[in-house]
Parts: sequence; C-alpha cells; structure tokens
Amino acid sequence: MPKGTHSYVEDQRNEKIIIYINGEFFPRNEAKISVFDSGFLLGDGVWEGLRLHNGKLCFIEEHIERLYHGAGKLKIEIGRSEGELINLLFETLKVNKMHTDIHIRLIVSRGLKRTPYQHPNANVGGASIVIIPEYKKADATLLSKGIRLCLVDTIRGSQNSQDPRLNTLSKLNCIFGCLEADEKGFDEGIMLDINGFVSTCNSTNFFIVKKGEVWTSTGEFCLPGITRGNIIILCQENNIPVFEKDFIMEDVYSADEVFVTGTFAGVIPAVVIDDTTIGSGNCGELTEKLYHLYKSKIASLYPGEQN
Repeated sequence: MPKGTHSYVEDQRNEKIIIYINGEFFPRNEAKISVFDSGFLLGDGVWEGLRLHNGKLCFIEEHIERLYHGAGKLKIEIGRSEGELINLLFETLKVNKMHTDIHIRLIVSRGLKRTPYQHPNANVGGASIVIIPEYKKADATLLSKGIRLCLVDTIRGSQNSQDPRLNTLSKLNCIFGCLEADEKGFDEGIMLDINGFVSTCNSTNFFIVKKGEVWTSTGEFCLPGITRGNIIILCQENNIPVFEKDFIMEDVYSADEVFVTGTFAGVIPAVVIDDTTIGSGNCGELTEKLYHLYKSKIASLYPGEQN
C-alpha cells in the first residue's frame, strides 16, 4: 500500500471497479492493454490524476488543458475533443455509480504499434484511452503527523532533454528519485534542478515558509501542478506573500515550515528533511491555514447536495 503523500483508506469496492479502455468497459480483473501499446512499450503518452468530489470533477478544465498540451508536445492526436473526453470520464463514473472521494487515472498513449519501435510511423490506428476510477480517500492523519523528505541525487532534467513540465507516462526520472528516497527510509525525495536549486519532489510540488513568506520553485523544472497553482492563488487572495524563486537546500533546512501539494491529498506538511526537524516537528501555522483555505475552496466550488 502506498505511504506518505499517497496514503489512503483501503476500500474493498476497488476490487470490483469497471475500467474504460478504448470504447469498452471491463471489470478490473479483465481490463487489459496490448503488449504492442506505445504506453507499455515506451512510456509514450500522457496522463492526469483527477478527483471526484460531490459528483463534480475538481478543476477539470485545468487538468484537461494540461493533458492536451502534453499530447500536443508529443504530437499525439487524442482523437476526441476535450468535451468528449470529459463525457467519457463521467460515463465511466456513472457505470461505477461513483459520487465522491474518487481518484481517477486518465491515460492516453500513442496507441498500438505494428512492431516494437519508437518511431510514430510504426503505429497503427489512433490513440489508446484508459480511465481507471478508484475509491480513494486520503489518509486524514497526514495533516497531524506530516511526512519525511530527503534530498536525492537524481535531478530534474532540462526542458530540451525530457521536459519535466510535461505529465508523460515516462516517469523514470521521478521513479529514480522515489526509489532513492525509499531506500533511505523517507516518504519522498527532494529533487534539485540542473542549476542546483530546489525544484520539486518526485510526486508532489514543494514549498517552504520563511518569516511569513511562502516560497516555491520558479516552475521551470517541475510539473505545473494544479494544486500548486491554486495554493499560489490562495496566498495572493489572502495577503500571504508568495514567491516563485530559486532557493537552495540551506534555505530548506532553516525554513520555519515545509509542505508539499498534490491532487490526491491537497496540502501535506513535511516535518523532517534529511536529519533536520522542521520547526516544532508538527504542522506549521501557515501550512495549516493553507490546508483549510484549500479545503474551503473545494467545498465552495463543488458543494454537496443541499437538504
């Protein structure tokens, strides 16, 4: 079971979910993709992780825009309009009779190959689309207990190698960071950019708090996280100084607070960095404030049914 930022409450209903694959629905134990699919062979594709809250897909426009942007950079023709793809998501949720606390993995690959080879001219047919919805409620104890992070040797690459701003199926860079952090006994790894500045974590975006200011990286070498963007906006709306800037690990070790963000769990405090305890070793005041501001924004944008 995943730990740290992706800890969730086990739900037996996930054994019987229905998965969408290229126009058809399959029970979990029958859901299969071809060994000749570009995603399986090469990690050639893009994906999004989405949340369903009270029957509504949170920040769906931003997620779909990011998906199509990434597909465009890879020159993958999805073969569906944005509206059609959103309808497929809701159709999959309807088939599963799902309403809230749902995490969805939307995957688009370049599609089938006639032979295992990277060139797109080896492809036959159109893109493959897979939608995996799961009952996933984030571990509520993360706010109180926090997570532990460490610096890893794996860095984020430049935009002209494997653009770190794209959410591609090829996650090898992040996986190396994840493996290294796990081997050291930490929840996630902090990854530097090519210039030695703090960039991101292997599966979440990274923030520090210093003297009432919120700092995060420039965004040049990290995924443009949807939750990251919302936290920056919430800071601006609530007169909290926020800066996208270059900073180094010494700034992290001396920070008053550290937190990470992601679609799944929202805002999560980090209480230990390497062998340094951050602040009091508990969730910081500003981190907790942003956690609740974000939760309130979700509740306001996607309210439940009124009695």
